[in-house]
Amino acid sequence: MAASSAVYLHSTVFSTQPTSSSSSSFIFPLSIPHSRGRLFHRPSSRSYSPASSSSSSSSSSFSARVSTAPVEQASAPEFDFDEEIARLDALRSRLRGQSSLRKRLSVLDADSRVRRFFGARRSSLLDRFEASEVLLLKCLVAAGQEHVLGTELEWASEMRQAEGSTLRRAFYALAYMVEKWSVDDTELGGNGLIEGEIGDVEFNQLKLKKLLKTLAEIEQFYDCIGGIIGYQARALRHLSSSKVDGKFRNSHQNLYNAQRSEHAKLHVPRGLDLLQNTEDAYQAAIWGIEGLPELGEIYPLGGAGDRLGLVDVDSGECLPAALLPFGGRTLLEGLIRDLQAREFLYFKIYGKQCITPVAIMTSSVKNNHNHITSLCEKLQWFGRSQKNFQIFEQPLVPVLTAKNGQWLITRPLSLVCKPGGHGAIWKLAHDKCIFQWFYGHGRNGATIRQVSNVVAATDLTLLALAGFGLHYGKKLGFASCQRNSGATEGINVLVEKQNHDGKWSYGITCIEYTEFEKFGIMESSVTFNSFQPQFPANTNILYIDLKAAEKVGSSQDTNCLPGMVVNLKKPVSYLDHHGIQHSASGGRIECTMQNIADNFLNTYDSRCQEDIESALDTFIVYNERKRVTSSAKKKRKHMNKSLHQTPDGALLDVMRNAYDLLSVCDIQIPMIEDNSKYIHSGPPFLIFLHPALGPVWQVTRQKFYGGSISRGSELQIEVAEFLWRNVQLSGSLIIIAENIMGSAKINQKDEPLLQYGRRCGRCKLQNVKVLNNGIDWMSSHNVYWKHDVQRMETLKIILHGNAEFEAADVVLQGSHEFNVPDGHKMRIVPENSDSGFLVKLDPIPEEMMETGSWFWKYETSGTNINLEMVEL
Repeated sequence: MAASSAVYLHSTVFSTQPTSSSSSSFIFPLSIPHSRGRLFHRPSSRSYSPASSSSSSSSSSFSARVSTAPVEQASAPEFDFDEEIARLDALRSRLRGQSSLRKRLSVLDADSRVRRFFGARRSSLLDRFEASEVLLLKCLVAAGQEHVLGTELEWASEMRQAEGSTLRRAFYALAYMVEKWSVDDTELGGNGLIEGEIGDVEFNQLKLKKLLKTLAEIEQFYDCIGGIIGYQARALRHLSSSKVDGKFRNSHQNLYNAQRSEHAKLHVPRGLDLLQNTEDAYQAAIWGIEGLPELGEIYPLGGAGDRLGLVDVDSGECLPAALLPFGGRTLLEGLIRDLQAREFLYFKIYGKQCITPVAIMTSSVKNNHNHITSLCEKLQWFGRSQKNFQIFEQPLVPVLTAKNGQWLITRPLSLVCKPGGHGAIWKLAHDKCIFQWFYGHGRNGATIRQVSNVVAATDLTLLALAGFGLHYGKKLGFASCQRNSGATEGINVLVEKQNHDGKWSYGITCIEYTEFEKFGIMESSVTFNSFQPQFPANTNILYIDLKAAEKVGSSQDTNCLPGMVVNLKKPVSYLDHHGIQHSASGGRIECTMQNIADNFLNTYDSRCQEDIESALDTFIVYNERKRVTSSAKKKRKHMNKSLHQTPDGALLDVMRNAYDLLSVCDIQIPMIEDNSKYIHSGPPFLIFLHPALGPVWQVTRQKFYGGSISRGSELQIEVAEFLWRNVQLSGSLIIIAENIMGSAKINQKDEPLLQYGRRCGRCKLQNVKVLNNGIDWMSSHNVYWKHDVQRMETLKIILHGNAEFEAADVVLQGSHEFNVPDGHKMRIVPENSDSGFLVKLDPIPEEMMETGSWFWKYETSGTNINLEMVEL
């Protein structure tokens, strides 16, 4: 049974012709032992047959027949891309000229494929569907995708005598399903029943409903290019232009030739170097802090994240990348922590609360949307109120075969779908009124980062990017760095091209790695010639002006879907309904959000000289790579010697940043070597610092000074009001505050709202030695990037509520856990003996409950942020 279904899948994917009604050879049998394996339930005595009334007296039994006659092997004629594209273009043009649903249906009825499938005469069966659903089904057939509806089916003997092809008879089965739909249109299967329990008819009703929902989303979202018909025509163009010497490659010769005809040239873009030009870098960061009330945050989280292979250990369910437990918390939690750290910095400088609205684009793949929403609800919207979040779902799009553009299916009615790329975010944000929502919060710009990049908010990167964009009124900005050769990441370029009208256009944009071949870029150097330095990496860390983005997203033409490509570099893997793995050469139309930059080119009457970048609407800032991008995108393979884009490699970059941060504070700490050093071992230490200790390093370094962290040590600090002076750590030290940046108040909607600076936990360590056996580095259960480790001994300090902890001039040896209750200060002081200490616990005076007995006071002076400790 499994084998036959596998053959069926491949035969239907590449077949576009209906099966003759007289044929006795069928690939997919109708009689299947398990109910979940059946495609359609046999119609009842009220079957909707197109035959005369005499046909109803025929035998009601039916069976599938498999031919045993030898079949002559003959090569199928090669698919004519040009002919099919021309047909679809003509059909799309006729449809666009019709405003009413009735007229659009009339146009579709005139299409040859639609006539062949549905018959020349209007059948009463169509009345079983809503007119909008009929439109979707006819668009599907007109797009050449009849097989999705089950082209290989044959029905009972009374149907075999019916007028028309097997394709037409299959449609009668669909109509039967529609008639069986419940009146209230309740979603079947919502009660937790499995497929077999739902039953044949109900299960396939559910499949048909899901198919219609997907088709409706495609038709609506891609309305700017012609809906389903336009999607297929565009995809075929990409496939046709990428076929070179009989092979499919990731190039688009039509676009390339158009670029060349406009005399396009690519240059390495110039921009603000945050590492070298520190004065300007800190000035841009100050602008970013000042401008925080004007900024929103956008997270494109709709990707499948297949390469991570993330699975729920309890249920076995595949999980989206946003739920990867990196450093002890999900990646999504890490994004919000970074954002709250910037808001806390704003509060400490200006004394005002600023809550940034967050828009999150999800998808239905791997139940992504529900997982993201559930996590936010579970964490009570991170103490930010649900009104400060907008979660909107991007549509999934069908995956096509490279050979002839057929849509892949796992079984009839069940498409293989994937997210259509993060470039869908601009049009979707317009369609879902996200821009208006941001304006309602008083926002003019937004920062954008991807969930898998765990270092994007390190030091100045995000703040300087946003500050530069806001201050100079730019439309789009990129945060960039040196590109690693061979990485699956694009490049940023300065485009210079002469247009057909003789004018010159300039702008900073990006080229995806899948498009290098199109532009003649060699991966070995990522340059056009050996005399040019490397192009920098595109990291998908962006600043965007919301008005400019809305103008593009609402344009109702191809501009609102930037960077459309069909990536054919990787085979498409999917499971059929028997759990059998399949692989096919193909892809789907994907849009890239960063290519919105192509809409922001500046045009001049004549060619410009050097240093054009400062006058452009687009800009770029640079930083060291490990402070800009290090992604946890794929699961590390056991025998793979590379840690690039794995959680393991990302962890090492986090540790490198910790070294760069603390070593300048006169703290002795082991240097981290090349990744190859740690292929078969853990990192030399584990240091996890809450970003609110800074988040800019200029602030953090004023809280740390002196001491040492020995090899094999672990340091975790989850408190913002913190002081480290001459601390020597050999072992494990964990400090956790319940109120890291403030405490929560309950609002009128019974939501906890975080109040920055109110009743924070606090910790001071001065002239302290921490000595214990720490992490068991020999344990095979350690997963360092999860911060899931086995410990032999540890010093743990837990601050409940607004608790305070102070230790001075003591040696803390061995395992200790200090739990400081809310409203109290615990002090560890030396005893008379050399290694002893005393614990003193006192209540915090009532007048200090809100502010604490001490706090850091932040002040700006030019481009500097200075800290002063205030003790009450």
